[in-house]
Amino acid sequence: MTAPDVLQPSTPEEAVLLFEEGVTVIGGGTIVVPELTSGRLRPKKAMLLTGAGLAGISRDGPRITIGATTPVSELESLPAPIGPCAANVADTEIRAQGTVGGNLCAGEGLESPRGDLQAALLAVGATVRSAGAGGETTEPLEDFLQHRKDRLLLDVSFEEPSAGAFAPLIRPHTHDYTALAVSAARAADGTVRLAASGVAGYAVRLPGAEAKASDPEGAAEVATADVTFADDALASAWYRNRTLPVLVRRALTQLQEV
Repeated sequence: MTAPDVLQPSTPEEAVLLFEEGVTVIGGGTIVVPELTSGRLRPKKAMLLTGAGLAGISRDGPRITIGATTPVSELESLPAPIGPCAANVADTEIRAQGTVGGNLCAGEGLESPRGDLQAALLAVGATVRSAGAGGETTEPLEDFLQHRKDRLLLDVSFEEPSAGAFAPLIRPHTHDYTALAVSAARAADGTVRLAASGVAGYAVRLPGAEAKASDPEGAAEVATADVTFADDALASAWYRNRTLPVLVRRALTQLQEV
């Protein structure tokens, strides 16, 4: 295997300038490095973002902005559903090394879902600032996820919710991967958003359940209409389909109690 050309930008502006189609972006390396080691990923060009100045969390009133290379562990103190979701990602070492950008841009794993933070940030209505073809753009996370592999994520921002909840499927044999989880958030205007990770592909919102958010039982009954599940080493599609309503009910019940 020929060693890839390695780019090491020292500023956000330099990272944007160097980013191009086909370059493999490396944040914390918790996903990319194992892929490189196994030979499943063989890039011709790689860009290391560790020194690009894209880390940190800032606040402007109720709005929170998180840089792409911020370690997942630094999100644990944020309000639900973000904080509890971040604390549920893998283990201490992975959370300290893995980045927010890497988590949001994660592709599907061979044996398990990836991208836990996608659902939590969907629930709070996050927007993403990214660079790529057409220049720099800011768009809703749910739009960004559809073409995330073609963009360089710079930061993600959201309004702090008035309340939030996080309900994961936790089983001893899942080996610290999240097989399925539901995130819920209530905005200042009372609007409730729900999203699920552990579905087929990237995380998705649950609009049917959102429409019945005031009735956890009713929301649970319609939750599976908006998602597609897949079989993997952690759980079957059948099991996830049976479990999602339970997690939706659990998350909404938590939200009502806040």
